[in-house]
Amino acid sequence: MNSPNIAVVGCGQWGQNHVRNLAELEALHTVCDVNSAPLEAIHRQYPHIKIETEFDKVLLDKQIKGVVLATPASTHHTLAKAALEAGKDVLIEKPLALRVEHGELLVKLAAKKGCILMVGHVLCYHPAVIKLKELLENGALGKVCYIY
Repeated sequence: MNSPNIAVVGCGQWGQNHVRNLAELEALHTVCDVNSAPLEAIHRQYPHIKIETEFDKVLLDKQIKGVVLATPASTHHTLAKAALEAGKDVLIEKPLALRVEHGELLVKLAAKKGCILMVGHVLCYHPAVIKLKELLENGALGKVCYIY
């Protein structure tokens, strides 16, 4: 088994989901958040996981190979750019960026650095969404103007 090498940045609702799943997979190395309260709760639940309040320290840690960004959308471009420049693979919770040109720059930077860049569109794989897509494609729902 490989040693844990993923950091989760952001401990909100989605971040906590990533923490739980990566901890179960024994892939979680570090959890980072500017707010220490969720970090303390995570450390109580997973005492072997490193906690950090400074993103730069995550980037400098050679044991960390990839980062999951579960932070506000306004931070995605800046944090992902820094992670890619540090040679880290990156999973960003949607959206990739708030501006198309920022997203395009991240894609180009990932390719240049040979890093993986992914966006977390988990609902694309949800059974209900898959079934809805099937119903739309075979016309079973008629003309659909809006789905929420």
